Amino acid sequence: MSGNLILHEDPRSGNCYKIRLTAAMLGVPLERRLYDIMNGETRTPEFLANVNANGRIPVLQIGDRFLPESNAACWYLAEGSSLVPVDRFERADMLRWMFFEQYNHEPNIATLRFWLCFVGEANLTPMQRDQIMAKRAGGEAALSVMEQHLGVHDWFVGSSASLADVSLYAYTHVCEAGGFRLHDYPAICRWLERISGLPGYVRMD
Repeated sequence: MSGNLILHEDPRSGNCYKIRLTAAMLGVPLERRLYDIMNGETRTPEFLANVNANGRIPVLQIGDRFLPESNAACWYLAEGSSLVPVDRFERADMLRWMFFEQYNHEPNIATLRFWLCFVGEANLTPMQRDQIMAKRAGGEAALSVMEQHLGVHDWFVGSSASLADVSLYAYTHVCEAGGFRLHDYPAICRWLERISGLPGYVRMD
């Protein structure tokens, strides 16, 4: 890796945490720059011009280059490491689970956590309140897919942890803040314990 690594983040974000967890498991040092998304600190003209024109975090800064999107940043850190399978099919399968996380899992589970834990249900717009049940159903469907897989596999891909596990761990382990019940998913609970026992593991702030 070339250049100092700086993570532009809000510590409350699971998408930011997955990058910190990846780096910690690989022993890669990261400098941290903190932003408060609740106060619009990623929407300032300076941030939009100099960090991410999309106004979102996390962003991994590599020297003078900026890499938005959490799973892309995780891939940058982990390429060539034990967190990325050597087998071609397993690498593709890992990406499949990472796409699943961003398409099926995060938009439901992370969104409900943010709305209920940080915004507060009383402060939601009518449109947001109307989406709560659909978000909950979508989140439970994603957890059910994970539970079925983990009922017969220790990890999402192959015989050891990969970026698929890291990406799905981030919001799953705090999903109860969004009203989901982890005890309904015993295989997921066992997997969460395996993740937290891995070398280099760090907790979410």
